[in-house]
Amino acid sequence: MSESDGSAQPGDTMRERVDESRLKLWILMEANRWLVAAVILLAVFAALVVLGVLDPSPLQQYIGPSDDAVDTVFQGFVGAIITGVTLVVTLNQLVLSQELGPVGDQQSRMEGAMQFRREVEDALDVPTAPPEPASFMQALLEETKSRANALADAVDESRDEDLKDEIGSYVDGLTGNADEVSDTLEDTQFGTFDVLSAILNFNYSWKIFLARKIRNEHADALTDEVDEAFDDIIESLTFFGPSREHFKTLYFQWELVNLSRAMLYTAVPALVVTISMIIYFDAKAIPGSTFGISNDVLTVSLASTIAIVPFIILLSYILRIATVAKRTLSIGPFILRETKRSDELD
Repeated sequence: MSESDGSAQPGDTMRERVDESRLKLWILMEANRWLVAAVILLAVFAALVVLGVLDPSPLQQYIGPSDDAVDTVFQGFVGAIITGVTLVVTLNQLVLSQELGPVGDQQSRMEGAMQFRREVEDALDVPTAPPEPASFMQALLEETKSRANALADAVDESRDEDLKDEIGSYVDGLTGNADEVSDTLEDTQFGTFDVLSAILNFNYSWKIFLARKIRNEHADALTDEVDEAFDDIIESLTFFGPSREHFKTLYFQWELVNLSRAMLYTAVPALVVTISMIIYFDAKAIPGSTFGISNDVLTVSLASTIAIVPFIILLSYILRIATVAKRTLSIGPFILRETKRSDELD
């Protein structure tokens, strides 16, 4: 079977390229981070309530008049909240501090960005490339599609049927994937995960590898026009790689800012509840039950859940950042995951 056959290559979308369930990938990457945190917190609260109900010794009887158990738990929460939030915010600031520097460094960054834009504009043959990340990536995708179609046209008169079939399959797969990603990028705004999610679904690494493989295997049968068309399409694909990595880096910095703010916002109510439980809580002063569950169990469970909100917020954000980082460790035609390639190295 030809390597350009769609059944022999890895999937285009992130979901198709990883051996994980759709639900798991949605939770790790696509779901709103606050929703993920809320579900985890609800599960923690339910687990604490269930354990409190199943406990053979009532909470009021167990903790005694001095409430030592509750005091010990929530004193630990106070230290953990203050230390954890301070550490995370400090680490985030260290990451973001890479954006700071003397004017010479800032000028070098500016020159590098402008040089890259000029190269892309030359490739796109436009006076000015779009400034928005989504529009910029759409323009690259459209140019890649155009060059892929030019490659198909250039090989149309070739007598090598195997070459025509391989290039036809390659072009169909590339243009179809580019159309899907471009449609997804419509009306997306940077700062949300939608832009990054869409461009992660364009499998440019495999497309670079496959273009080079087809060209090298049929080098003797290629005309100058076809060979030049291969150079053009590989060039546009190589622009996609650093562009995606740049926007991924910016998104990570954006998310770290949001994470710092979220942890600071949630740390204040968590500290208030935690300190209140140490100073004012008295299990014997909370009689009665709700829905058959002792009110003191509900109170302690709810307070404990609120106390871990900053940590759960951190967990929900890091799950996405770590998953994206793992899936995009390599840049260019290096594929770290297992594929179905059957060819052997000479």
